[in-house]
Amino acid sequence: MLKVSNYFILKSMSIKKFHNAVFIIVCTFILSIYSACNNPDSIPATVTFTEHVAPILYNNCTICHRQGGNAHFALITYEDARKNAGSTAYVVKEKLMPPWPADPHYTEFAGQRILSDHDIKVIQKWYAEGAPEGPKDKLPALPKYPVGSLIGTPDMSIPVQPFFLKANSSDRFLLVKVPFELPSDTFACLLEFMPGYKNMVHHVNGDLVKYEFNKKTNVFADERVVDMVLDTASIVQAFKRLGLPNDDGTYPVLQKSVVNYLPGAMGQRYPEGIGGYFLPRKGVFLLNDLHYGFTSKDDILDSSYINIFFSKGPPKRPMQEFQMGTLSSFGNAPVLPDMIIYPNTVKPVYTRYKVPEDISILTVNPHMHLLGKSFKAYAVAPEGDTIKLISIPRWDFSWQYFYTFKKMVKIPKGSIIIAEGIYDNTKQNLNNPFSPPQLVHDNDGSMKATDEMFQFIVSYLPYQAGDENISLETH
Repeated sequence: MLKVSNYFILKSMSIKKFHNAVFIIVCTFILSIYSACNNPDSIPATVTFTEHVAPILYNNCTICHRQGGNAHFALITYEDARKNAGSTAYVVKEKLMPPWPADPHYTEFAGQRILSDHDIKVIQKWYAEGAPEGPKDKLPALPKYPVGSLIGTPDMSIPVQPFFLKANSSDRFLLVKVPFELPSDTFACLLEFMPGYKNMVHHVNGDLVKYEFNKKTNVFADERVVDMVLDTASIVQAFKRLGLPNDDGTYPVLQKSVVNYLPGAMGQRYPEGIGGYFLPRKGVFLLNDLHYGFTSKDDILDSSYINIFFSKGPPKRPMQEFQMGTLSSFGNAPVLPDMIIYPNTVKPVYTRYKVPEDISILTVNPHMHLLGKSFKAYAVAPEGDTIKLISIPRWDFSWQYFYTFKKMVKIPKGSIIIAEGIYDNTKQNLNNPFSPPQLVHDNDGSMKATDEMFQFIVSYLPYQAGDENISLETH
């Protein structure tokens, strides 16, 4: 409708000018309506579950929030979503869910799940308007999820020795043997640890024991589990009880860090020929740190397992790794000034490492415990340029990913990689395990949640021309 003031202006115009003005106004109105209807960033006048909310949940949330997922409840059906509409609206507004601690404005990674501001507003409006269902025939098809894996269908699954957890208020650390025997020597592109009972396994550091076929008669004999908290066995005694030595008492080859797990972490497949592992006909996955957290429940049965994804041949470019900070892999990247965190203090720390050759970084893994407040890592090239690696402004102990870049990141020889962290040992830190706050330190590399760690683990390749153009996103 034309405003009254416009009428007097138009009255003085010629009939032709009047028609042109009306035409322009009508076209502008039609275009605005068309734009509102076709702009994907516009918020619908009425938001419904089937038309607007379900697509967001299915694309970002139901990978965990489903039967067989890691979350405590499902968000598959309308009734699922309606019951949890208030909490969902809150956690997406606060950007607590989907859980992705890394700042996407600092660095973007492959597979990141981050809701746009538009999607957050859609969910909030849906909740504010009473969470209507919408037309049932508009509900999109549920994505197909792999069974028993987060990334695909494995070629082989090996069960970890089932373990009954008793109610406890302290960490449990197990040394676990997972033996296997294959028809022949082969190769794997990926090894995936899948935790059993929800949220009980906090982390796993797993190695691979490689036997020469004729030197070990039976990899399945002897004990499977040694409790490193309740048992007084030394590490050598534990290895013997697990039957790890060869039949003649010598030790086989041990390949470090082949199957690892942290909360929320998903196995990463790299392009063909990059990374991967040689699997001998006889071998053992040695979970040298199977860490269970606290639980108030009794007799919980954890039945975890390891998935194997075979590859066509040996890796052309085996992936390498170094570790900065606590338990530094080369000893010259310690935590500075130290890992002694006094009560009622907020303490910054850092670690740095000079890169001896051109490298291509694929994946990084920052690590802190309950007092962690923030984490940032970057490289300073010899020319002075800053290469951003990762920033986590609000550290969350519950979600610690292996972050894979969308493309490899070249770090030139002579660059300084720097990781910076801040620890909050005050009562304002709601994750502080002690009340009142107590002195906390690294305790010689202890992995207890109540001790502290500061680590930055980098997976890389020696640089080759063109690495920075290779996509790591979907393989």
